[in-house]
Amino acid sequence: MCLAVPGRVLDIQERDGTRMAAVDFGGVVKDVCLEYLPDLQVGEYAIVHVGFALQRLDEESARQTLELFAELGMLEEEFGDPWKAATGEEAHK
Repeated sequence: MCLAVPGRVLDIQERDGTRMAAVDFGGVVKDVCLEYLPDLQVGEYAIVHVGFALQRLDEESARQTLELFAELGMLEEEFGDPWKAATGEEAHK
């Protein structure tokens, strides 16, 4: 399944003419394209789907959604377990 997940912008940079951000999804940080939300700022939240920030989101809505996804195990399904990935455990399954 591929979800649209809320995340918080940690850092913004331009890479090869494209506005990109490091985005935190409840502890998992991924690179995200900001071309659809060119005015998004560090500290703000956005809904992200397949690597693109699509819509600005308020902090409370983002927090509630991330908590619900975590309870349902959907974040691990979407991103994998970051600790297992860091230790290489997932590659040995």
